[in-house]
Amino acid sequence: MARSGVQYEDVQRAIDTLLAQGETPSVQKVREVLGTGSFTTISEHLREWRARREANRDTPPARDMPEGVASLAERLWQHAQEAAGEALTHYRQEADRRVEAACEAARDAERQAEDAAQREAALAAHLGETQQRLETRSAELATVEAERDQLQQEASRLSERLRRLTERLERQQAEHAQRMEAQRETLAAREAQHRERLAQEEQRHESAEARLMALLDEARQERQAAEKARATRERQLESRLEALQQQVKEARGALAEEEKRHRETDWARGRAEERAETRRRERELLEARIDEQRRLLEEQSRRLRELEGQLNRWLWQAPVTAADDGGPLENSEGPADAEPSEGQR
Repeated sequence: MARSGVQYEDVQRAIDTLLAQGETPSVQKVREVLGTGSFTTISEHLREWRARREANRDTPPARDMPEGVASLAERLWQHAQEAAGEALTHYRQEADRRVEAACEAARDAERQAEDAAQREAALAAHLGETQQRLETRSAELATVEAERDQLQQEASRLSERLRRLTERLERQQAEHAQRMEAQRETLAAREAQHRERLAQEEQRHESAEARLMALLDEARQERQAAEKARATRERQLESRLEALQQQVKEARGALAEEEKRHRETDWARGRAEERAETRRRERELLEARIDEQRRLLEEQSRRLRELEGQLNRWLWQAPVTAADDGGPLENSEGPADAEPSEGQR
């Protein structure tokens, strides 16, 4: 049922106006002429107007003919009526076609309007949901930005701490390198001193051996005893020298291993320093042993000099006596190759 506001008569007058202008009536055009009214009300009045026109289309409108010209224009009027009927039929067909198209367009417009209203409602709901999601996302973004700022501050603090630790590590590495260089120089100097002492001991040993060989060539029995003593001393010295060389070799290997461990970790560096200190004490012990060997060699040299002196005294200072019968000369102290006394040894 049509709402009150736009009446059928208003719609009919608007249709007559459109027909007078040669335009086909439609809901949109009628509303433009009226300037108001809903599409549904105008559409209902337009359908009613079409139904009435369809019901009265076979009844032509009454025409009053002038009495003065009725007899003369009867045939012309008849022809005009026929022509008008044909024109009216053509016009009715054209109008029906246009009306049908207009109705279809109106139905399409109504469907589009309904679809638009539905889309508008859906868009409004979607807009509300979007705004709600946007507010939620904005809150989450604010939280994430706060967490990001906090993480950036923490990263800056950690970076600064890492930089300080790196500088400290570099300083410690430089100090360790200096200490290792000084330790290597000290060990090299001590090794050079050790080699020099070994060379000196070997030279002294060779000198003592030469003197001992000369004495053994001159002294027969004493030479054999001295040779045995020298051979024994030589074996002892060679054994000790080999032991010392082996210890030096082991000390070098241990020192290289300790240097390697020094470079790997600080913990290994500490242990390497302890081991280096232990090796230093061992080297001191080795040096003490070498000094002891040198003292023993000096003592041997001294004893050899004493033997040499005794031998010279025996050979050149021994008193002789001549027998009455021209017998051989004899040493008052005994034969030349006699064993020295215990005190002389």
